Amino acid sequence: MGEQPTLAEDLLLVLFQPDSGTIAGENTLFYVLAGAVLAELALDERVTSTTAGLGVTSIRAVDGRAPADPILRSAWDHVSGKAHPVQTVLPAIGPPLRQPLLDRLISRGDIRREKRKALGLFDTTVLIDGGSGRRSELLRDVRAFLVDGAEPTPRVAALAGLLWGSGTLPQFDAVIPWSSAVIARAQQLERDHWGAGAVAEAVTRTFNAIISSSILIATTALRR
Repeated sequence: MGEQPTLAEDLLLVLFQPDSGTIAGENTLFYVLAGAVLAELALDERVTSTTAGLGVTSIRAVDGRAPADPILRSAWDHVSGKAHPVQTVLPAIGPPLRQPLLDRLISRGDIRREKRKALGLFDTTVLIDGGSGRRSELLRDVRAFLVDGAEPTPRVAALAGLLWGSGTLPQFDAVIPWSSAVIARAQQLERDHWGAGAVAEAVTRTFNAIISSSILIATTALRR
């Protein structure tokens, strides 16, 4: 595939655990994948946000800015025509995302399916690292932000924030130490400290609102 990976693909790749062949954070996965999709639409200026008096953030598609990517387009279509509260959009668009995103990662060679024998008798299919090195690169960028204090790009900040919201950060302790400093840095993301840099103020505001809402909703689901 020649297209640039979406933010949701990058997030799913980081959540993939090569040692076990599983995806970390399955219980909050559709919330955080949906948050990644909406965040990408915000960065591309395809959605805008409004916040009501009670702090409820709603998003709406920007007319004439439909994305070509089918996964992004489906989410854009969902919020076209009128504003939708983020907390209703995430569970609406999130559940179908896992499989097509995983298929893309396999097509890119970031993850591979391999057939093995279970108990020496039954054929089974497992997921293994594809050897592209992209997962390590993404984790290195997140570590530079959370551990070394580097100024993140919006995409790196989003990855870090969604990992934090998914409750999976402790599972990356070998690469990103689970320390009080890292926890404090990650908690800043809940207060809109994204380091969006040169991104326009209106885009940053929408991006912040989407990711912060995604973290809050995923964290709330995790605690239930």
